[in-house]
Amino acid sequence: MIALLQIVDLLLSVIMWIIVVQAILSWLVAFNVVNTHNDFVRQLLFALSRMTEPLYRPIRRLMPDFGALDFSPMVVLLIIYILRNIVLPRLALAAAGMG
Repeated sequence: MIALLQIVDLLLSVIMWIIVVQAILSWLVAFNVVNTHNDFVRQLLFALSRMTEPLYRPIRRLMPDFGALDFSPMVVLLIIYILRNIVLPRLALAAAGMG
């Protein structure tokens, strides 16, 4: 059970870093530091979008529209933080107590 929780923690950590990289890259594109005419940048943005869109979609449906501001990545990061720092440690303690 502990090994499974460690795998979940690792996956949540990877998802968190994917979201951070996507946010930084989108800021660089928005401030015209990098442009999407570069094939690598365009493909990287597309790949990151394909990975994160399923996470953002349910949150975007629930949140009000803020225009150009998208708070769904912050909400997903907050959920990941809660899962990694509150839920998983309690599950690990419960699993250790049962074993």
